Amino acid sequence: MARVEFTNNYQDISTENGFQFKFFCECCGNGYMSSWKANTVGMAGSVLRGAGQIFGGMFGRAAAGTHEIQKAIGGPAHDSALAEAVAEIKPLFVQCKRCGQWVCREICWNAERSLCAKCAPILQREMASKQAEIAVEQATEKLRTRDQTEGVNFDATMVVNCPACGAEAKGGKFCHECGASLAPKTECPKCGSKITPGAKFCPECGQKT
Repeated sequence: MARVEFTNNYQDISTENGFQFKFFCECCGNGYMSSWKANTVGMAGSVLRGAGQIFGGMFGRAAAGTHEIQKAIGGPAHDSALAEAVAEIKPLFVQCKRCGQWVCREICWNAERSLCAKCAPILQREMASKQAEIAVEQATEKLRTRDQTEGVNFDATMVVNCPACGAEAKGGKFCHECGASLAPKTECPKCGSKITPGAKFCPECGQKT
């Protein structure tokens, strides 16, 4: 049998009834599935085993025998199916002579340099990526020169949750859920003494806050 390539980048998804393989690009990970090839011996064995389970006796013994035949010739049949799958999928791949990886021709092969995109990055893609990266950097620098806090009261005490209903505060003086004031009380409504925000009673006069 001829030499079978793609030894590290494929997944065998064959079953007793047939053979099929997935081949993966070693650069981007894209996968390509080979055509399904029926395993006639395996299918025959399944039919006989099914009959053996129903009728027993002779059918059961015949199924076991067929299974042994399938095991005996499964290796060559499997290898032949793999070789056919490689022949089918190989045109979609190219092996990089620098790193040795098998890469997909459509995405990861730099035809101009005859190397994979990892060994010889594609200039157009790299330039597009760098332009976008630099644009983000420049936008960040421009934003730094502008006041992003216009309208924010830095002297006001920030409240994360509404003290009345517990909803997360969205800014402003009142809760957007229940309308309660978000400004924490700092003075007793009765005697005017300073109180700690969140205190339930005035420490001076005992007034409920």
